[in-house]
Amino acid sequence: MLNTYQYPEFDYIQSEEQKSGDVKRHKAVIIGSGPIGLTTALDFAKQGIPVVVLDDNNTVSIGSRAVCYAKRPLEIMDRLGVGERMIEKSVEWKVGKVFRDEELVYQFDLLPEDDHKIPAFINLQQYYLEEYMIDECKKQYGDLIDFRWKSKVISIKNNDDHVKMQVETPDGVYGMEAEYVVACDGANSDTRKMLGLDFEGHFFQDRFLIADVVMKADFPAERWFWFNPPFHRNQSVLLHMQADDVWRIDFQLGWDCDPEEEKKPEKVIPRLKEMLGDDVEFELEWVSVYQFACRQLQDFKCGRVFIAGDAAHQVSPFGARGANTGVQDIDNLTWKLKLVMDGKAPEKLLDTYSEERVFAAADNLLNSTRSTDFITPKSPISKAFRDAVLDLASDYEFARPLVNSGRLSTPTPYLNSSLNTPDSDSFDGKMKPGTNCADAPVTVNGQDGWLLNQMNDSRFKLISFNADAPKTLNVNGIEVEVIAVGRDLQDRKGLLKERYDGQDGTTYLIRPDQHVAARWRQFDESNIEQAVKRAIAAA
Repeated sequence: MLNTYQYPEFDYIQSEEQKSGDVKRHKAVIIGSGPIGLTTALDFAKQGIPVVVLDDNNTVSIGSRAVCYAKRPLEIMDRLGVGERMIEKSVEWKVGKVFRDEELVYQFDLLPEDDHKIPAFINLQQYYLEEYMIDECKKQYGDLIDFRWKSKVISIKNNDDHVKMQVETPDGVYGMEAEYVVACDGANSDTRKMLGLDFEGHFFQDRFLIADVVMKADFPAERWFWFNPPFHRNQSVLLHMQADDVWRIDFQLGWDCDPEEEKKPEKVIPRLKEMLGDDVEFELEWVSVYQFACRQLQDFKCGRVFIAGDAAHQVSPFGARGANTGVQDIDNLTWKLKLVMDGKAPEKLLDTYSEERVFAAADNLLNSTRSTDFITPKSPISKAFRDAVLDLASDYEFARPLVNSGRLSTPTPYLNSSLNTPDSDSFDGKMKPGTNCADAPVTVNGQDGWLLNQMNDSRFKLISFNADAPKTLNVNGIEVEVIAVGRDLQDRKGLLKERYDGQDGTTYLIRPDQHVAARWRQFDESNIEQAVKRAIAAA
């Protein structure tokens, strides 16, 4: 039954600059080729930015690792060309159930409304995601993305107009330079350490075992979480379905366990048999032990180096806020860097990457810390509260939202961002400045489609419920495309009007990362010009 996935290995090839000994200055260098580094590579290349990707390994990740992908990051992946392939291979889900002992105490639906292209959540092993992203890099952008495997950055130094690095390879060490660097080298980031950057936050004194189990089982495609189940008393367990009949099972172990001992098959298999029963055939694919951490940097920008993903922030895995948050880091950064590189925005725009994403990381850490405290209470009072909530949740609806087995990843709106233009008119609905755009079914040129797919080319957009609006505007050399509802697309089910409170004349300015920058009840070019300038930190 063992999964037959073959982990691809990529060839190390000595670079021309290492052969010649000449130090070359690149537009951008990415350190790390995990999901966040590959997101960066695809997004840079999509915008025409040539990039070098450095990684000290030469294969995709081993094991499922970041397995849950939420709706907003999937919308970003769809824009980058890999979303549909991910969804096709994955297990889709939106229902979560929470049990105490064997009793169902609470369940939730993460996408209760219909008519969205992208599902609420999918489960897909990280190695598939990385393989698909590398395939897309090579297929679409082979001339823009230079992969350098077995290439480890051993020193890095900021200068006024570039970053200087030393890179270690099987053929020795060579020097290289970059106008900008994005560090996506994970929780144990060497880049972060070499720059002297320190996390704020803490580790939690608890450990969980991850087991990827290959088996045939009749559990539904849902997220199941148990408090104090009969097969693992006084602890917690999480179950997820993945592709290829692989199941992700997490067992709470406590703080006093020996991580190396707990990973041994002779320790893992009895736990699984206790849960699944002796008659269920299964095989172990991958086993790991992790410790909760809720930590982040207070600035994600250090000179010309940007820190993203787990290198910048760490959260507990309950809630799927790690890789999902990292993908949104990159979505926030790349359009800003492109405008600055092209001379269309001031350098200070880059500071708003840290402004907005540090805020989002703090929101994620708050949610993650609350989940961790509920799952693994650290005091008698916390445990009494947790148990009381679980007691009440079975019978009383008011207590069910208090059950916290991990608040699932949702995007953090940049409601207080300096790039927003505050509302001057009255609006209903959720599409406030700083919020990512809601999708809606539309018709374009007689073909059914989706709103977000009309906004995936990294330009500013105007969505206007004014069919007489101009086709484009030009603000300080920045082209803004106007999408007029009723002229350029049709509101197929009336949901675009509903979700955007689209009265006649209503107009939204949308940033290249599909976030609302401003909105008005009328199309006014002077207001739009000022809002664009503010959205690029030029006002």
